[in-house]
Amino acid sequence: MKIFKPEIREVRITRYIQPFREGGSLPALVDADDGFSYVIKFRGAGQGRKALIAELIGGELCRFLGLRMPELVFADLDESFARMEPDEEIQDLLRFSVGKNLGVHFLNGAITFDPNVDEIGVEEASRIVWLDALLMNVDRTVRNTNMLIWHKELWLIDHGASLYFHHTWDNWKEQMEKPFVQIKDHVLLKFASKVEEVDAQYRSLFTEENLWNILQIVPDEWLEDEHRQSSPDDARRVYISFLLGRLAHSENFIKQIQHERENTV
Repeated sequence: MKIFKPEIREVRITRYIQPFREGGSLPALVDADDGFSYVIKFRGAGQGRKALIAELIGGELCRFLGLRMPELVFADLDESFARMEPDEEIQDLLRFSVGKNLGVHFLNGAITFDPNVDEIGVEEASRIVWLDALLMNVDRTVRNTNMLIWHKELWLIDHGASLYFHHTWDNWKEQMEKPFVQIKDHVLLKFASKVEEVDAQYRSLFTEENLWNILQIVPDEWLEDEHRQSSPDDARRVYISFLLGRLAHSENFIKQIQHERENTV
């Protein structure tokens, strides 16, 4: 049985270079004290810590499946950056993001994946579609593929819109059994002809132990919820139960994928 034990490095942000204004959460390009550049997802942005949790879980599950995902790091932001920023909107974002944020290694020179130009194999496409259906990732569409071509290879980015049940917590048991109707808009749907084979191959690897190993690296401070009055480990157990439930009912989203492919291919 494959055991997955991810490790996340910690870096300190040394220079704020520029924001990326394409998204509403204002991620930014920064330099860090390890000599590398990162795209930072800030804890003080609109979706806050929940987006960082989804990014971290989704990114590490990508790696577990052997898909290419830029390295994730915990990036510490000092309060001095907010004081030095002249833009008021960014200043507020930085002030609310002091502490531990999430960084994605910057792939310098990468270009956005274009399904009309770039090639992808059916095995790789099927793994991506299967994982996005498992995670209920609504953000891998033609308009916004969240995939990059770097050195002639496909790299996945941005899983922050996954696991959207955690924005309310009220109906996670209901959500885990549902198909994923938004899969009809997935940019790789027409290539994903082997999702059944992928499901049979990978479902058994997503054990409670492997999922717990991933949830353990999520910082406690991101999981604390004063409104729910639950502990970080309580939240971890909900995420694991949700994912195990999705896997136990994977035939629901597999059938949805096949149905949508029949209507589009």
